[in-house]
Amino acid sequence: MKAEVVKLNRNNILNNKIKEAGSLIKAGQLVAFPTETVYGLGGDALNKEASKRIYSAKGRPSDNPLIVHIAEIDKLNEITKNIPEKAKQLIDKLWPGPLTIILEKTDVVPFETTGGLDTVAVRFPSDSIAIEFIKAAGGFVAAPSANTSGRPSPTKAEHVFEDLGDKIPMILDGGQVDIGLESTIVDFTDEIPTILRPGYYSLEYISSIIGECKMDKGLKDPKVHPKAPGMKYRHYAPSCPLTIVDGNRIDVVEKINQLVNNKVENKKIGIICTDDTKKLYNDKCIIKTIGSREDPNTIAHNLYKVLREMDEENMEEIYSEAFFTGEIGSAIMNRLLKAAGQNMIYAGKEEK
Repeated sequence: MKAEVVKLNRNNILNNKIKEAGSLIKAGQLVAFPTETVYGLGGDALNKEASKRIYSAKGRPSDNPLIVHIAEIDKLNEITKNIPEKAKQLIDKLWPGPLTIILEKTDVVPFETTGGLDTVAVRFPSDSIAIEFIKAAGGFVAAPSANTSGRPSPTKAEHVFEDLGDKIPMILDGGQVDIGLESTIVDFTDEIPTILRPGYYSLEYISSIIGECKMDKGLKDPKVHPKAPGMKYRHYAPSCPLTIVDGNRIDVVEKINQLVNNKVENKKIGIICTDDTKKLYNDKCIIKTIGSREDPNTIAHNLYKVLREMDEENMEEIYSEAFFTGEIGSAIMNRLLKAAGQNMIYAGKEEK
């Protein structure tokens, strides 16, 4: 089986292919679809067999909960209970959009969808194709990223086909996604709302809306197990070793050039940098710019694409600048550090 790739025009979304995709979901099958964050691998969230198929297709650990996508606010009450006032405030402000909230689940949501937990993660995406697809599918679509577990998340339909093209019947192609990083996850089942995964919305911005909010300690301290089961696994990783170098710009460039100069004759080495530093690196390496520090959203937008391109060019080793920049910087570095297996070194005066 090879997936049918359906190219969609956002000016004419409501066509027979959207209905066909919805019918596949209702029949327990899987369909990949675009959101504003990354492409998702969708299945009927209320069908435990469909959820099992998602885990199997991705090679995903079964204790890693799936996010349930909805396209109408009223649907939230069917799958969750005891919604705190702060959660309602955040929903009013940020849905539809790149925000996932965790609440107590109702009995209609099978444990196969929630990874065995009594809570459920829910999101209302803003992408117009995603909204119409979810409605056509019955209103509740469980969807992790549409990639083989551990690989960089897909930001184009081609990435989905590369990983899952022989495992699912259909891919809805909406082109390159907008944001390029997964949604912010906020857990509302604790006394203090807790960010379990950083994303487009920062801690500071979430706090400005609902007041006190905190980051899960496991996101910053490798000795502490993260509360979100999925965050304990290596994600977003290229096939070869990746090393991140942090420090001021000049020191980082010097350090990366120093590291690659003794290896470049014998290895195919890639460097991930920004527009302003590209010309400063050893031109015998494969150098890819990820965007501009003046616009951190471009870095988020290109991160997974660049990691996949490095794989396509069969890199043996990759060095990347660190990107602690802008409000989205914590999310970018969360993904990059997981891709590198937390392998980061320091250049210049901070070098250890």
